[in-house]
Amino acid sequence: MIRKTLEKTYDPKQVEDRIYQGWLAGNYFHAAPNPEKKPFTIVIPPPNITGQLHMGHALDDTLQDILIRYKRMQGFEALWMPGTDHASIATEAKIVNALREEGISKADIGREEFLRRAWDWRAKYGGRIINQLKKLGSSCDWERERFTLDEGCSKAVTEVFCRLYEKGLIYRGERMINWCPNCKTSISDAEVDYQEKAGFFWHIRYPLADGSGDLIVATTRPETMLGDTGLAINPGDEERIHLVGKKAVLPLVNREIPIVADDYVELGFGTGVVKMTPAHDPNDFEVGQRQGLEIINIFNEDGTVNENGGKYAGMDRFECRKAIVRDLEEQGYLVKVEPYTHNVGCCQRCGTIVEPRLSTQWFVKMKPLAEPAVRAVRGGETRFVPERFDQTYFHFMENIRDWCISRQLWWGHAIPAWYCEDCGGITVAREEPKICCKCGSARLRRDPDTLDTWFSSALWPFSTLGWPEKTPELDYFFPTDVLVTGYDIIFFWVARMIFSSIEQMGEVPFRDVLIHGLVRDAQGRKMSKSLGNGIDPLEEIEKYGADALRLTLATGNAPGNDMRYSDEKVKASRNFCNKIWNAARFILMNLGDEEIPNALPGGLTAPDKWVLHGYNRLVKEVTENIEKYELGIAVQKLYDFIWDVFCDWYIELAKPRLNAGGEQAQTARQVLVYVLTRTLALLHPFMPFITEEIWQTLPHEGESLMISRWPQYDPALEFAKEAADFEMVMAAIKAIRIARSNADVPPSRKATVYLKSGHAQQFLDAAPFIERLAFASSVVAVEEDFSIEHAVHVVTDDARILLPMDELIDRDKELARLNKEMASCEREIAAVSGRLANEGFVSKAPAKVIELERQKLEKATERMEKIRESLAALGA
Repeated sequence: MIRKTLEKTYDPKQVEDRIYQGWLAGNYFHAAPNPEKKPFTIVIPPPNITGQLHMGHALDDTLQDILIRYKRMQGFEALWMPGTDHASIATEAKIVNALREEGISKADIGREEFLRRAWDWRAKYGGRIINQLKKLGSSCDWERERFTLDEGCSKAVTEVFCRLYEKGLIYRGERMINWCPNCKTSISDAEVDYQEKAGFFWHIRYPLADGSGDLIVATTRPETMLGDTGLAINPGDEERIHLVGKKAVLPLVNREIPIVADDYVELGFGTGVVKMTPAHDPNDFEVGQRQGLEIINIFNEDGTVNENGGKYAGMDRFECRKAIVRDLEEQGYLVKVEPYTHNVGCCQRCGTIVEPRLSTQWFVKMKPLAEPAVRAVRGGETRFVPERFDQTYFHFMENIRDWCISRQLWWGHAIPAWYCEDCGGITVAREEPKICCKCGSARLRRDPDTLDTWFSSALWPFSTLGWPEKTPELDYFFPTDVLVTGYDIIFFWVARMIFSSIEQMGEVPFRDVLIHGLVRDAQGRKMSKSLGNGIDPLEEIEKYGADALRLTLATGNAPGNDMRYSDEKVKASRNFCNKIWNAARFILMNLGDEEIPNALPGGLTAPDKWVLHGYNRLVKEVTENIEKYELGIAVQKLYDFIWDVFCDWYIELAKPRLNAGGEQAQTARQVLVYVLTRTLALLHPFMPFITEEIWQTLPHEGESLMISRWPQYDPALEFAKEAADFEMVMAAIKAIRIARSNADVPPSRKATVYLKSGHAQQFLDAAPFIERLAFASSVVAVEEDFSIEHAVHVVTDDARILLPMDELIDRDKELARLNKEMASCEREIAAVSGRLANEGFVSKAPAKVIELERQKLEKATERMEKIRESLAALGA
């Protein structure tokens, strides 16, 4: 990997792939149990095998790579465990769509052929996103890559299912579940997205069976009335309590249904009467159980109305809604319609509106698992960063319902349960049983369903390390140190890993959970296909390089907060790459043939001590920031030091010494190399490619920057007084440059700089730097007060500075220019003032136009005042 020269311009396309291959060849990403080192472990949130790298992945993996590279350089045995998720619903949907294009279905080819195609899909696309992560620079231990359906993970899944079943924590029963008519499977509560949608409240008249009147019911889903089996009122409803025990007639269906009293009905809300559809609403189901109401399912798996729907059978549920509303209106049952906006549950995968449905499924009893997981976070065993996200976790875990884990899919972990054809008993086993555990019959049929993808993902921190076997990796690397993930999957994944690990391993799976936000567009909008504002990270890498993308994602990033991504930001990051590159080339060109020791020389100058002091403080602060997960703050400090302190100031200060040759040139070279190589090490976790490429050209120890030692704070480099003294000189230089810029004085026009300060000697010692960087012909510094006629006055905290105007400008020409500008300014003020004094203009012109005129007048008046000050300084 070692290079001795740098190309004229930085081209990431010529650097990044070569550097990455060098890291792989060196086996630098691999980690193994090592008793002489402390472990540091991160498990990657496994991307789907259907996946394409998006900005969320890029951010998530950039943050993980920063942490793992940092810890690796600190001397930890740092393992970043990679892998992918089989993503049962998403992958099955892809294959079903591919079959549809061939004109066939799952049923046509059967389960065995479908699974063969699924594994072919995985072979074809499974590694795609892994290769994309490599383009980003991810330093995962690729030798340990895992897949949630591989043999080891599958063994762990079966073991956990059997253990939970044996403890009575997994059961099979008929419960209300979320059903996706498009995916044709159950989904868990966490997989339902609630979206605000415009709808209606339909007020429907339900006649009383005895003909004594009507009850009015309001519903947002009139199609479900086909499955109504009761009406409910609040027990405290004095106006209607006498109706309890009577019956009402279900409109259109003409079926009599009972009227019951139940506390579920909110007194005084709506019409005071709620229709009960126990088969299609979780709350109605609970009421139905208490009140003994009949359960009538009216929907097929695809969301069409079944045979219980009478004349509406076969209709899509939303077509059925239109038909029922039309019939209700025609038959006089529709009282009124009110617009209503409400949250509607949608499938998180496909966006289809979810249908609550009574179904026989497998469930996990959550309360016994959730309680110790809540205690662990409350007790600090696992902490969220930022801390506020533990409230999201607590809210989910403390209100959690039993988890529906069975899915009506073929791609996934098969449920290890077999049904006896003779006695109907269930046998749950780690391996296929020969006979029924209850009656001994050999006539067994395996459960056709698979497990929720999140069931296997919940085991990821320990299943990837070899559990349930007692492997050296599991003993050494578990529990892991930090999980990096977005706030949108705290309940999907984070919570499930915590309770699964406590249950199976007896301890939490990670110490810290670093939560990051979403990557939004420049306007703050969420990136989406519908808005067309998504940005492909791979295209950005192709245009600007991986380091520029990584720097953009890290800069300004604060735990838990969303960030905005824009083309301007990534261009600025690319410019930073060019800045570092050009600085490194300049240093290389000035190294000469002499050996540069990997240590600091004696005879350090004031600028040397200033830059070393700043670098030393940078080491301390960046290390502290990374330890606190303040990665955005850390990289901003690096950016500011490299661009402003090192490139714009120190290199400029070093140039005269480099040109002078001799010992002072050698000292400057050593300091330049010392600071640059070590600052590159600090920057490496954020921008690994360019830092490695430059580092390899400079004098260094070791074979790769990525396995070099993380810089350490050194008390010997604390030059607080010297640095403060030089900062005083720099403040004067900056002030002089601003004053010259305001007067449009070109750098070629030099002038004597006069300083009055209690630190006159420090300014005299720094005269060469002031002359070079403040374009001074000479420096006069005294402690006594003085005055100079026709001079520009500049004041800093430590000095009063005077710049003779006659030396800076041609007085006669400047007077002529200022007088001409004053005349123009006077004409503008007169014109604008005239318009604003004109009552006709003010009364007719739009308010915006009048405001613009007032702003013009204000700016022209301010400009006039500055011109007068300039004329006064010239003695005019």
